[in-house]
Amino acid sequence: MTRFQKLAAATVVTAILLVTIGVIVRATGSGLGCPDWPLCHGQIVPPFDDAKAWIEWVHRTVAVIIGFEVIGLAALALLDHRDRRVLVAASIAAVLLVGFQAWLGKETVRLGNSGESVTAHLAAAMTLVGLLVWILARSLYPARLPAGGASQRFTLVAAFGAGSVFALLLFGSNVTATSQWYVFPDWPLMNGTLLPALTDANSAHVLHRWIAIVVGLIVAAVFVAAWRTRPRTRPIVRLAAIAAILFPIQAVVGGLQVLTGLSGWSQTLHLALGAVIWSLLVALVAVAYLEARTAAIVDATGAAGSRDGIEDGAVGGAERRTRGDSVRAYIALTKPRIIELLLVTTVPAMVLATRQVPGIQLGHWAWLTVWTLLGGTLAAGSANAINCYLDRDIDLLMVRTRRRPLPAHEVDPERAVIFGLVLGAIAFGVLAFFVNLLAAFLGLLAIAFYVVVYTILLKRSTPQNIVIGGAAGALPPVIGWVAVTGNIGVPALLLFALVFYWTPPHFWALSLRIRKDYAAAGVPMLPVVRGVPETTRQIGLYTILMVAISLVLFAVARMGPIYLAAAVILGALFLRQAWQLWRRGASEDQSTAGAIRLYRYSISYLTLLFAAIAIDALAMTAVG
Repeated sequence: MTRFQKLAAATVVTAILLVTIGVIVRATGSGLGCPDWPLCHGQIVPPFDDAKAWIEWVHRTVAVIIGFEVIGLAALALLDHRDRRVLVAASIAAVLLVGFQAWLGKETVRLGNSGESVTAHLAAAMTLVGLLVWILARSLYPARLPAGGASQRFTLVAAFGAGSVFALLLFGSNVTATSQWYVFPDWPLMNGTLLPALTDANSAHVLHRWIAIVVGLIVAAVFVAAWRTRPRTRPIVRLAAIAAILFPIQAVVGGLQVLTGLSGWSQTLHLALGAVIWSLLVALVAVAYLEARTAAIVDATGAAGSRDGIEDGAVGGAERRTRGDSVRAYIALTKPRIIELLLVTTVPAMVLATRQVPGIQLGHWAWLTVWTLLGGTLAAGSANAINCYLDRDIDLLMVRTRRRPLPAHEVDPERAVIFGLVLGAIAFGVLAFFVNLLAAFLGLLAIAFYVVVYTILLKRSTPQNIVIGGAAGALPPVIGWVAVTGNIGVPALLLFALVFYWTPPHFWALSLRIRKDYAAAGVPMLPVVRGVPETTRQIGLYTILMVAISLVLFAVARMGPIYLAAAVILGALFLRQAWQLWRRGASEDQSTAGAIRLYRYSISYLTLLFAAIAIDALAMTAVG
């Protein structure tokens, strides 16, 4: 190993050690053992008889050591790897992040170890660990990576696994910070059940356990995907296997926290294992990405091809374009029209949950709306950009999509996938910091569901792709509800169901129009596999379910006459057009014309119905 690699490895270990010591500080109540900063009781070395002060002092000392290590890492990057821009940039970013982490530590002391500051401190620490792991992994691979390379599909799966674990770590910190760890004395059940009623007193604890189950399944799925990846490399399988083995162990230790009354050893071991799992998954993402980039390019004779490498960040395959052209191409990757339709459902859900509307002055509620919409926009843009990367081969075969940035060679594929992942990370940060952790996790779940479940697993394998995959597009109203309540209520679930059952009629109407495109691309959309008559029948059946749910919402959410009138009239018009399309299903020409009308109307239906939800909620509040 080079001296840079040795120092990078040592810094990763020290960072994980720092996180572990931080848990000891918290478990022993030593966070304010040194009430001032950067000194301790006004001294460089604390009093010898103050154990809590010494624990906090050790934590701060290790943080200082990491600071020097990271500065040394940046210096070595400039001295030994000046030609490797990615290592230099990442090392400098680590220096800045260490400085930010130190400032957060100071603020945590100033705020008396408040729950929000402690969680933010942990988030920054885990981000630093992840960055250091990436630096180490990148230093182990050649400076110049081949252009293109193999598919990054598994990299995306691993990235969502890592992101889920990161979110779970923050949820756990939030549970301890809100002192909800003791609300249920049993484990793995909660007062003898897996589904207790959510209240303000237990919601953080319940959601943490539920999300832990979901994340555990995701980590297991990452291992299965690693095992099935071709070519299957030993580092990828080993990293995924170790993470999958450690996760249930960490979950059991988490249960022991409850059973032992949040003992110091269980807290420390629980978060230490979490930090190790996070590090393993970040390493898995890095190795998967770099292995795909360095995949051998074999020519027809079976010998390695002679393809010139490019430095990280260089454009490969895209012709020279102006900066404005590039900006427009990246914006196009996010599919702004689809984002607009998704956000239409977010604000009305927030209004329904609070029976309020943002005022002229930008107060807290209005800013919450702004951050929720921004986070939702970034999350949707992330999912769409990654979808463009994964579907670039079939987009080239379809008339409707061949002018998108990737098939048109306006954006390099590798940059597109990185752009999508960065948008997703920013979306999670915006929602977690400015809204709440549950909204952030739901945003991450929506991205993962659209990319992994719909695009990778279902789209090219089953005609039911849009039925199941539609769950991703149905989450924005739930995110809006959660943003203002912190919980998932029954009305939020009905809003989810409403959009979920709206999606098949909406999308199948579009697919009737462009079924020849899907046939040419080999995508088994319902009109291609089952034909026009069956598709129109399914549109009719799903429309009936959708309208029924809209009427159930009236009763459950205690809506008023404005919403009832809108649901009845708009639903009747939808049913009429769906019935006409069903009746004409045998005639392909008439079905195409009717499908276009229904597709356009479905957009108006969703927009007007959710507008009616907001107006009705405000009107009922005014009357009441």
